[in-house]
Amino acid sequence: MGMAYFPTGFEKTMERIALPEGGVLAVAVSGGPDSMALLHLVSGYAKARGFGVAAFTVDHGLRAESADEAQMVGEHVRISYPHVTHQTLFWEGEKPDSRVLEEARAARYALLSAAMERVGAAHLCVAHHRDDQAETFLIRLAKGSGLDGLSGMRDLQAFGTGQWIVRPLLEATKADLVAICDEQSIPYVNDPTNGNKDYLRPRLRAAQAILEEEGLSAKRLSVTARRMLRAREALESLAADLERRAAREGKDGGVTFDSAVLKQAPEELVLRVFLRAMEGLRPDAAYAPRMEKAEHLLDRFLHDENFNGATLGGCVFAIDRKNGTVWIGKEAMA
Repeated sequence: MGMAYFPTGFEKTMERIALPEGGVLAVAVSGGPDSMALLHLVSGYAKARGFGVAAFTVDHGLRAESADEAQMVGEHVRISYPHVTHQTLFWEGEKPDSRVLEEARAARYALLSAAMERVGAAHLCVAHHRDDQAETFLIRLAKGSGLDGLSGMRDLQAFGTGQWIVRPLLEATKADLVAICDEQSIPYVNDPTNGNKDYLRPRLRAAQAILEEEGLSAKRLSVTARRMLRAREALESLAADLERRAAREGKDGGVTFDSAVLKQAPEELVLRVFLRAMEGLRPDAAYAPRMEKAEHLLDRFLHDENFNGATLGGCVFAIDRKNGTVWIGKEAMA
């Protein structure tokens, strides 16, 4: 099996991983053309640099074919990539009746995180590509996301404790990855849920031709997401600076900020300081507070002279007018 070319952006992202020689890269491989192409690329890249590769396939147990698909991946790894290990991970127990895709995703990443710890891998390569990025942009736009949501997926994203999701294919298209599989005679399967119109992503794919006629191509949407990300990173840097300037000594178990310093800053930066504080206090929270509620709290803090405090997302905001501070701490659970 010959070595395929590296798609645009692949090596740039991979070179950002500070992995020592002899380290291990994890790869999530479902058996579809995207992840099978990713496995091929990562295995070649890692072999040339002395890295180990641990491939993981998650069998959610939701389709009868999933066991055979996982076995196919394992056989292909054994035959084609002797320097790569493979393990199938099983989502066991009773399956949910609602929010199946969301629950399956959460279970998948929990299984992958635990497997990474077992093999000593801190980086998980996943096969999200440019078309996925465009779909993510449209989904978040439809849900009314702000700049952060519209900035799309990052090529490196913190995940778990000391773990990272790596997306080296964000500049590659689905067609690019299918072509790699075809050129290299790599077997793959097509997930039937990709065509199920009960789900949002398949509906967006079905509308792709219409969107492209109006100029909303995957390439243009992914470029827009990248520009949003650039703006987001600038705002995050400014918010971190404001957080440092406004920080004050306060009581234990929370963070205290100088209200006057915050109120002199742009509203967007103050909102980000509040959200950063909440994330730091509750890093394991399943969901961030709804943006509308966070914006309402911000508006009261900035403009309501009678605002003395509130609770949001499991955190308490308390105003101390005598000292001119706002304290943010974890809400006590009954």
